Amino acid sequence: MRIAGLQKLTLLDYPGKLACTVFLEGCNLRCPFCHNASLVLPERAGEDPEIGEEELFAFLAKRKGVLQGVCITGGEPLLWPGTEDLIRRIREMGYAVKLDTNGCFPDRLAALIEAGAVDYVAMDIKNALPRYPETVGVPGFDTAPVERSAALLLEGRVDYEFRTTVVAQLHTEADFEAIGCWLAGAKRYFLQGFVDSGDLISAGLCAAPKDQMERFAAAARRRMPSVELRGV
Repeated sequence: MRIAGLQKLTLLDYPGKLACTVFLEGCNLRCPFCHNASLVLPERAGEDPEIGEEELFAFLAKRKGVLQGVCITGGEPLLWPGTEDLIRRIREMGYAVKLDTNGCFPDRLAALIEAGAVDYVAMDIKNALPRYPETVGVPGFDTAPVERSAALLLEGRVDYEFRTTVVAQLHTEADFEAIGCWLAGAKRYFLQGFVDSGDLISAGLCAAPKDQMERFAAAARRRMPSVELRGV
């Protein structure tokens, strides 16, 4: 596990909390629209030195009473077994912990929920299940682990949201109707506008226009009422 970055203050990443964001390097997916390609692709890794765990915990000790939460993101944080210990240590300091995940490691997610080590989980829903392989950039991708993680969150044992980054070339209205059926009853589902960060895995992608985003949201709401647009 490598801590590749630390955003010392965020008002957006953790709903309702003043937080910092910890970026872990590495991911098992190759989504063409990924906005953190330098964290995902080893050949694009920068020269910046990694942040040691003790450096991170020294920072968190100094910010106690100021920050309320810590967001753990990536890459894919649950790719690494050591992430579970990292999260538990942060939680033991009194911080609320939000985990961002692609849902590919349901056993590790379940262990964190069972231990009460995470307070909020944001799971990326890449697309309707039949279109996952092309959307995540992994031919033959097995969606079973993602389905298990989604089912785990739908049980409601931890606060959560589902979210999809919408890309004009990858998503259709039918896809969101299928997602609405898959995640029917979800507490929160956000459709996020795609933004070209300049650090993408693939070039030539663009955001869906607002009116199209609204149609996509309406399609998902046919089975999942709690659908909102974010960043549009």
